[in-house]
Amino acid sequence: MKAYSTDLRQKVIDAYKNQEGSQRNLASRFSVSLTFIQKLLKRYRSSGTVEPKAHGGGNTAKLSSEQMALVVALVEEDNDAILVELCERLKERTGVKVSRSTMGRITRKLNLTRKKKHCTPAKNTQNEFKNSEQSIGQPLAQSC
Repeated sequence: MKAYSTDLRQKVIDAYKNQEGSQRNLASRFSVSLTFIQKLLKRYRSSGTVEPKAHGGGNTAKLSSEQMALVVALVEEDNDAILVELCERLKERTGVKVSRSTMGRITRKLNLTRKKKHCTPAKNTQNEFKNSEQSIGQPLAQSC
């Protein structure tokens, strides 16, 4: 959620200083929660500012740019490898252990597709049952 504007915060503080209502009334008047009013007043009293706090950040990236390039190379080497195999190969080469779900997020972020080879019957463009040359009992040709 985005932080409330400094202008709104200052209006709340000014209204509270002018005793224009209780904290609950101010919350209703400015369409904010009572908790926001309480925390804003506490922050104003302790630090004298109404500015929102800086974003705390998030988790740091698990892999460096060199390791991300290695993931690209691993997928290019063997695009049939499953995510667990990619995790194992990455650990063998770099010593960094990542989970299967992390590897999935990394490959999605890098727009890497892992095309699997399947041994499936060849598709017949004509309707099999209407084709008079092929009986129902004949097996379809396999392509691998």
